[in-house]
Amino acid sequence: MSVSFATSGFYGRSAASMNALTQRAEALQVQVSTGKRLQAPSDDSVAYQRLQGLRTAGANDTAYSANVKIAQGVLAQADSTLGSIGDQLQKANELVVQAGNGTLSADAKKAIAVQLKDVLASIVGLANAKDARGAPLFGGSEAPAAGKGETPAVTQLATGALAFAAGQPSAIPIGDGQTVQPSVAARDVLTIKEGRDLGTVLTDMIATLEAGDTLSSEDVGDLSTITAQTTQAQASVGARAVRVDLQATYFTQVSTDREAARSDMEDVDVTSAITELQKTMTILSATQASFSKLSQLSLFDYIR
Repeated sequence: MSVSFATSGFYGRSAASMNALTQRAEALQVQVSTGKRLQAPSDDSVAYQRLQGLRTAGANDTAYSANVKIAQGVLAQADSTLGSIGDQLQKANELVVQAGNGTLSADAKKAIAVQLKDVLASIVGLANAKDARGAPLFGGSEAPAAGKGETPAVTQLATGALAFAAGQPSAIPIGDGQTVQPSVAARDVLTIKEGRDLGTVLTDMIATLEAGDTLSSEDVGDLSTITAQTTQAQASVGARAVRVDLQATYFTQVSTDREAARSDMEDVDVTSAITELQKTMTILSATQASFSKLSQLSLFDYIR
C-alpha cells in the first residue's frame, strides 16, 4: 500500500514537474516569437493596467499632437500674412510722407491716391486669406446665418469702410485643458474705434488727395496706430507659435519616455529569453529522461 502510494506520488510529482516545465517552455517560445513579455492580464495584472493607461494617454497625445501641427501651420501662415499686411501699411505710410510734401502737384497727389487704393485692396485681400483648413485666417468663429455662405473676414462697404466677421478665430486644443488661438481677428487689427477702421482712414485720405488737399493729422495718426496694432498682433502670434513649439517638443519627449516605460514593462529581452528557453528545455529533457529510466526499474515492473 505504501509502495503504491509512493509510486503514485512519484508519477504525480513527475507529471506536474514536466507539465510546469512544458508550460514555461511554451510561454518562453511565445515571448521569443512576439518579443513581448506580457501576453495576457494574468501575466502581470498591475503592469497590464499600467500599459492600458499608457496606451490611453498615448492615443490622447496623438490627437493633441495632430492639433499642434495644425496650430503650427496656421500660426506660421498668420505670422507671414500679418507681415505682408505690415509691408503694405509701411508702403501706405511712405506714400503719406510723400503726400505731405508741400510742393507736390495735384496730379502727383492723385497718383498717390491711386496707389493707396491698391494698398487698401491688397490688405483686404490678405485679410481674407484662408488657412490650411479652408477657414478664414482672420475670421470669427460664429457660424454664418442660415442659407448664407461662409462670412468673409473683411468686407469693404460702398462707403469705403470695412465690415468684419463677428467673433474670434476658433481656439485649437493642444493639450489637456490647453488651447491656443492660432490667429487674430481682422477687426482687432484693422479697427481703431467705432466708426474708424483702415478702410475709413484710407478712403478719407484718397478723397483728400484726389481733391488736391492736405491730409488730416487724424488720418495720419490713425494709420500709424493701425500699423502699430498690426506689428503687435504679429508679435502676439509669434509668442503663441513659440508656446505651441514648446508643446510639440513636450509631446515628443513624453512619447519617448512613455515608450521606454512601456518597453520596460512589456518587451522581453530576446537574448535572455532564448537562454532561459534553452535552459528550460534542457531541464525538461533531463526530467523526461529520468522519469523514463525510473519508471522502467524492476520495482515498478513488480508493482505493475
